Amino acid sequence: MAIYRFRVTFEDYDDIIREIDVLSTHTFLDLHHAIHQSTGYNPEVSSSFYISNDQWMKGEEIAYLPSKRKEERGIALMENSKLNKFIDDPHQKFYYTYNFDRPFDFHVQLIKILKEENGKTYPLTVKTVGLAPKPFGAAVIPTEASALKKEDKEDYDFLNETEYGIDEAEDMDLDLMDDEETQDGSEEKDDFSGEFSDNENYEDDY
Repeated sequence: MAIYRFRVTFEDYDDIIREIDVLSTHTFLDLHHAIHQSTGYNPEVSSSFYISNDQWMKGEEIAYLPSKRKEERGIALMENSKLNKFIDDPHQKFYYTYNFDRPFDFHVQLIKILKEENGKTYPLTVKTVGLAPKPFGAAVIPTEASALKKEDKEDYDFLNETEYGIDEAEDMDLDLMDDEETQDGSEEKDDFSGEFSDNENYEDDY
């Protein structure tokens, strides 16, 4: 029996790769489960394959756990759809969306057609490159609270951990600056008053 070897990559993480061998008579549901056996994701969520062209444009949809609206349209179901009925090209492409609530999108491409080997159980993951990102909701993603906490920490460090938020050395520098400014200021005041001392009646002329 023919074996289809599919290369599966994340649309947003194209350096993460899985290559999976399946029987030509397997269904899209078998492929769906095989993908998530290799990623560690929960397969029991609403997902769909789409027959695709070379530009990864979505065509006919093949769904798992579809919405009621899709069911009413008579959409093809993964469990009833054998792979060999949807492959017309030796490099057939499928666009695949996993978990419509919090989706990951994949590119699934047929890269080889092989002969079944005795002693092997299919589906079979034959190549794994990179760790799959954690599903949304389980991933360590910076939250608003953690971001605020980080900002607070940065502000606290900036204030040098002193009682009033100013380093003692800086405080001394400020005192010295105040003294210098006071002396300079008094001299400037004298110069200023002397410059205009002869013009005491300046405003009276108007």
